[in-house]
Amino acid sequence: MTSTDDLLHAVHREWTGFRRPGRLIAMATAALAVIALGLLYAFGNHASCDGPCPAAPTGPDGSLVHDQFSFLHRDLGRHGSITVRLTSMTGTITYPPPHHDQIVPGLVPWAKAGVIVKDGVRPGSSYAALMVTGGHGVRMQYDYRHDIAGSTGGVSADAPRWLRLTRSGDTVTGHESADGERWAKVGTVRLPQLPETVRVGLFATSPGDLTLRPAGLGGTTEQVRWTQAGGVFDHVGLTGTDTAARWRSDTVGEANRTDWEKYRRRAGAVEKNGTITVTGSGDIGPSGAEDGARPAERTLGGLPLALLVVLVVAVRLATTAYRRGATGGAPVTRAELGAKAMVVAAVTFVTGLLAVGVVIPAGVAVLKGNGVPVVGASALTGARVVVGTAAALALAAVLALALGALLRRARAAVPVAVLTIVLPYVVTSLPLLADGPAQWLLRLTPAAGFATQQTLVAYPQVVAHYAPSTGYFPLPWWAGLGVLGGYAAVLLALALRRLPGSDARRSAAWR
Repeated sequence: MTSTDDLLHAVHREWTGFRRPGRLIAMATAALAVIALGLLYAFGNHASCDGPCPAAPTGPDGSLVHDQFSFLHRDLGRHGSITVRLTSMTGTITYPPPHHDQIVPGLVPWAKAGVIVKDGVRPGSSYAALMVTGGHGVRMQYDYRHDIAGSTGGVSADAPRWLRLTRSGDTVTGHESADGERWAKVGTVRLPQLPETVRVGLFATSPGDLTLRPAGLGGTTEQVRWTQAGGVFDHVGLTGTDTAARWRSDTVGEANRTDWEKYRRRAGAVEKNGTITVTGSGDIGPSGAEDGARPAERTLGGLPLALLVVLVVAVRLATTAYRRGATGGAPVTRAELGAKAMVVAAVTFVTGLLAVGVVIPAGVAVLKGNGVPVVGASALTGARVVVGTAAALALAAVLALALGALLRRARAAVPVAVLTIVLPYVVTSLPLLADGPAQWLLRLTPAAGFATQQTLVAYPQVVAHYAPSTGYFPLPWWAGLGVLGGYAAVLLALALRRLPGSDARRSAAWR
């Protein structure tokens, strides 16, 4: 075992040796690459609208949301309920290219029709809704991010669904029934931001249908098809409202802009022969990259280049001793390699911390200034991205150092490091590979550690392409960092094991 004094002396010696102009310039170049390319991306993105761009709606927690639906409503006080029977749901879907001008009947799985309690008609306001979906049965959803499952199955004239929402102060409870007599509770939620008077009524909406088109070597790109859904209601019962008040029909968000809506089937509500048909398009839920918003990690486009520089510096730091002399030089000791690992990890971590800590807030500020919506993230998540990405770079540097110590030749160690870390990271970030192989690469290779940069959240109730090429890693950040740390620890242990423990045994080991 190496004493603490020996290790500290070795660390001081390695730090003194690391401060060569060439290495410091290389690390500064890595940091500048992250900052420059990130800001270049931010300045190069602008919102494009006919006139001023409307502000993206935000939910009660301040995050970006999607809030577009047709709404037939009345006022409701602090206590009351709405009960309806839903007898059918129908929908339309735009046909994919090359027949994009055709419309076919059908419901997407997350088409929605039901009852809702909402704080007015402003997009982004607090709400609770009970609905039947196109393919996920009865659901109760509230405040955009939350989803509670009810019974499975769809709806038809032979098998209608009864839905009831009851408000009691800031608490809303949802019940469902097959016959209007025996009721089952779906869920109870608390909405502290509801005012004294809210809007209650019927709604319908339908999110875009996701189509994946082949690209690259089995990869895919996303195409969203416009859809519309309608629900037919009867037996509408209300308590806690003015029975003499008239229903009001509104569209929350934009509507009636497509040719189909203008000339064939307008969004809105129609009452006829005792039934009410509500037709709508859009969605109610969290908004993300699938809606055009940019996640903060998009400003890290320079990270692969910085990673490449860091790996080369780490490998060359390990192989320097073996380039001395005609016979390749004497091996370093365990204390010296341990000191090298500590120095390269610390320098890389600080470099990454400064680079990522500058480019993300600056890039996000530029994007927002250009009118580009940015996916919201908490301060804790932002700190995790900055610190975690710096830690991933530091672990990658230790891994490369260990490879250099094991292979003892930079010309061998650098390609191995690039093939196992940089290449998987880059190819999975592009739509080149099929989703399955790309996900396995980010589970099994050291590139898994860069899951620390992900701020996007996958929501089961949101239609999106949850794949590495769109920013979704298959492992949570802590597990990905654990994979990278495991590789670095194992390879460093193997490298230390084959080295002499002290200078006294150096010459014997070399002989």
